[in-house]
Amino acid sequence: MELNEIRADRVAGVLPAAAAGDALGAGYEFTTPRPGAVIAMIGGGIGSFAPGEWTDDTSMALAIAEVAATGVDISTGDGLDAVAAQFVRWYDSDPSDIGNQTRAVLSTRPGSAAEMRERARSLPGRKGGNGSLMRTAPVALACLDDEARCIRAARAIGLLTHHDERAVEACEMWTFAIRHAVLHGTFDGVRGYLETAEPSTRAYWSPLLDGAERGTPADFPNNGWVVDALLTAWWAIAGTPEGPDQLPHALERAVRAGHDTDTTAAIAGGLLGARWGASAVPVEWSRMLHGWPGYRGEDLERIGLQIAAGATMTSQGESA
Repeated sequence: MELNEIRADRVAGVLPAAAAGDALGAGYEFTTPRPGAVIAMIGGGIGSFAPGEWTDDTSMALAIAEVAATGVDISTGDGLDAVAAQFVRWYDSDPSDIGNQTRAVLSTRPGSAAEMRERARSLPGRKGGNGSLMRTAPVALACLDDEARCIRAARAIGLLTHHDERAVEACEMWTFAIRHAVLHGTFDGVRGYLETAEPSTRAYWSPLLDGAERGTPADFPNNGWVVDALLTAWWAIAGTPEGPDQLPHALERAVRAGHDTDTTAAIAGGLLGARWGASAVPVEWSRMLHGWPGYRGEDLERIGLQIAAGATMTSQGESA
């Protein structure tokens, strides 16, 4: 895909901004920072992370990104199998932090996407954790040329570990929105997804997004659940004045919401990076970023651009 300078910056910003949110929130996970506390990449948290080190949120996104960077279609067939295999590879690295639902799926080391999806389907109890939404950012970069494939890929990759329709819808919405932000430079894709969705999907999510825009985190406190995680991320973005400084300020706001701070900030970061680009990620954050599988912040920019370069723009008249 041919990128002008503005779009290239947006593409390059998606993964670093998500990782920055992740690393920023890591030290505050399952806490609520006190009012007035300075939010910084302090490290620690439940995985005893180093300052600037990302968690499972970014690691799983990178598992997808590495496959997408080869140019294969990650929505089906061999490409989807490769994503599943990368998830298992990451699991076998003995990560210090992994969600219970994801662990239950990957611990059986499924040998294909179909096996992984069936394992996720067969799990008992609630299956709507936020673990599929946290990793969806690179899917958008792989599908910049094809809106329909973007939706299909978000669904297919989400279902590898989270067999829950609300989780699928959340992944579709956020991936759609990230793609739209890269191409058009707005957050309109969040609502734009609902314009194309089933009426029942629109009826469920529209009032929730309205509530996030005018509410507080107390209105969606269970952000380990995919719905409240998305609403927390949208609350953080929608309630922060627009401009390049929106990116760091909204990420700090997501962390201040408390509870699953690394994940909600990572989710917000993917969309913020798509809107404002790598140039909006504070340099001191970019320099600190590092994590599995041995990457640093600059590597994430490179991988994002490599993914987008493998996408062929077929639609005409997309505005910068």
